[in-house]
Amino acid sequence: MDKFTTLTGIAAPMPLVNIDTDMIIPKQFLKTIKRSGLGVNLFDEMRYDQDGNEIPDFVLNKPQYREAQILVAGDNFGCGSSREHAPWALLDFGIRCVISTSFADIFYNNCFKNGILPITLPQEQVDVLMSDAEKGANARITVDLESQTVTASDGQTFAFELDSFKKHCLLNGLDDIGLTLEKAAAIDSFEVTAQQARPWV
Repeated sequence: MDKFTTLTGIAAPMPLVNIDTDMIIPKQFLKTIKRSGLGVNLFDEMRYDQDGNEIPDFVLNKPQYREAQILVAGDNFGCGSSREHAPWALLDFGIRCVISTSFADIFYNNCFKNGILPITLPQEQVDVLMSDAEKGANARITVDLESQTVTASDGQTFAFELDSFKKHCLLNGLDDIGLTLEKAAAIDSFEVTAQQARPWV
């Protein structure tokens, strides 16, 4: 998993509330167990018409937001079913950070396991960042995980709260497997000792 330290990028505004995981990645794309290749289907039903053509008015189809790395969204982002494909699709598209007033718990935790930083801020601060994102590609937002701040293009800075363990994992690029591998020496030592004590096992 890639480390998350500081991100300065284009923010796409998506002011809809209750964006659920089926909207993020519809159920017909859940057959794969690969984490790659889902970005093209991110927000599929809002992004494409029935013939597979892009809907020009959808935010991520607009030229200024095609390279967005930050999503500023409405309340209760990631609600619905617990599919891990949702953060996979966001990450594969290029989204590394989602900012909202609230997230569904399972989606929120899945983000950290996949290298995405979900940031919760008060409504008035999200409104400022939403307006900033609506300016287009020239208005870039900076997210600093170490200092736990989000800075708008005009210099306004907002602090966000974050669990210290989740912060540690993102800063060091540690998913569940990475956390286990950090203990590799201790595990090897335990196995050697166990083998010597119980050679018949």
